[in-house]
Amino acid sequence: MTRLVGMSMITANETMVPLMPCLSVEDTQAFFESLGFRVTYSQARPYPYLTVEWGRVVLHFGAAPKALDPADNRNGALVMVDDVAPYHAAIVAAMRATHGKVLSAGQPRVTRLRTGASRFTLVDPSGNNVIFIRRDEPAELEYGGSAALAGLAKVLDNARIYRDFKNDDRAALRALMSGLRKHGATATAVERTLTYATLIDLATALGEPERIPPWRAELDAIELTDEERAEVETRLADAAAEEPPSG
Repeated sequence: MTRLVGMSMITANETMVPLMPCLSVEDTQAFFESLGFRVTYSQARPYPYLTVEWGRVVLHFGAAPKALDPADNRNGALVMVDDVAPYHAAIVAAMRATHGKVLSAGQPRVTRLRTGASRFTLVDPSGNNVIFIRRDEPAELEYGGSAALAGLAKVLDNARIYRDFKNDDRAALRALMSGLRKHGATATAVERTLTYATLIDLATALGEPERIPPWRAELDAIELTDEERAEVETRLADAAAEEPPSG
């Protein structure tokens, strides 16, 4: 395929590679190597530069602004794949092998992959977001909570979007806390259980364990039927499966 640009013909064989900020070449290199990436170039002086590859995924890193806060970094890259699950499984397995657990809070970390999800985010030590997206991700995704839902169920869906698609655990936490105040009294036992379980999970991811005890007490006080408990366990199965093994 060729394109006419001005008076010149250009063959369409371009390759585009993202260049992301790097606070530490050493830390970034160690992180990606631990996941199975291959380092193809690395230098700290006279200026930092690092390139890593994983199959056809190629990432380049350069100098970061002095004021860069990893928690506020919104730089990143999109990785389009046929199926996100194998990539997520490989990353989770590598993290467990290296750290004994899945890194789910702070930088670096990987977001959860729930049933039916078509993307997840890998966050590196500098806060860059490498987002793996299923190539045929549905175009009709709801980004503000499904219109078919109401009350706390809609808030839960909205929090899912914040967490799984916008990579914003803080916004998800705020949405759920507000949703409980507005809809908690009329919500079903399943909805309240899922909300408190998600709040506990988010507090853990955000490194705020002091928030957990009152939510745990509320969660433990909810009575569920066998059918409701089975529904909750099914909907939380992916999150439980991603916890590091005990012992």
